[in-house]
Amino acid sequence: MYIGIDLGGTKTEVIALEADGRELYRHRVPTPRNDYDQTLIAIRDLILLAERETGQQGTIGIGIPGTVSQLTGKIKNANSVWLNGRFFEQDLAALLQRPFKVANDANCLAISEATDGAGAGVEIVFAVIIGTGCGGGLAINTRVYQGSSGIAGEWGHNPLPWPDEVEQVYQREVPCYCGKVGCNETFISGTGFATAYRRISGKSLPGDEIARLAEAGDAAAGQALQQYEMRLAKALAGVVNIIDPGVIVLGGGMSNVDRLYSTLPTLMPQWIFGGEFSTPIRKAKHGDSSGVRGAAWLPKLMG
Repeated sequence: MYIGIDLGGTKTEVIALEADGRELYRHRVPTPRNDYDQTLIAIRDLILLAERETGQQGTIGIGIPGTVSQLTGKIKNANSVWLNGRFFEQDLAALLQRPFKVANDANCLAISEATDGAGAGVEIVFAVIIGTGCGGGLAINTRVYQGSSGIAGEWGHNPLPWPDEVEQVYQREVPCYCGKVGCNETFISGTGFATAYRRISGKSLPGDEIARLAEAGDAAAGQALQQYEMRLAKALAGVVNIIDPGVIVLGGGMSNVDRLYSTLPTLMPQWIFGGEFSTPIRKAKHGDSSGVRGAAWLPKLMG
């Protein structure tokens, strides 16, 4: 049995899978925000719960919203900031007394979709999380590729390429939590989409509601969505110019905006070197549980 944990900013999920990918058990609990010790305990308790409910023990993989520093062994780059600077692997090992694997949550999405999802059979899968934050992960031949610094695929903290005048003002006025300005995350996360709408309309609404308003013909929502599509197209084109993956898979809340899959392929060629683009852009097959499935596969797929 393969047990996966997806440690998110608002929820933590466990899944138990058979070797063929069949789901045996799944459960979610609220993440103990800003409480590091209780976060570790929640992970342990979910693993024990999955094993108790299935009557089996399993290998363990954990997806986190950050990465383990190759230099210090501490967590870095987590937007769940209470994890940063902590010896997460060592502390959890002391609590579990069992081996496990850890990877960035976007990498977990990538290997999930490369294994039996929207990127199955494709050599290089670039997987995107566009939700509360913005992340990216790479799977090569279904194996997670983390890079020498553990940050491969983390396009969320590259600057938005080719900014227009409106975007130059935006990047000065909407700094990123990482301390820099102009990061893709501030523009193309679901949070960035809601921020753009608020700057246009003066109203605060969640991204899914803004998308519904845009489809219903609301002018402000439509403008925000058009801006979002152009920004996402530019950001993805920058990735294609470097990696040229075989497929791009979108996950996270904004991946549910269906018109992205028709507009992005028409927008991206203008930003791609040579002007040619035929790479498929697909929605994550396993939806918002793709990351936890990828975490479950970590023990057998991490290079």
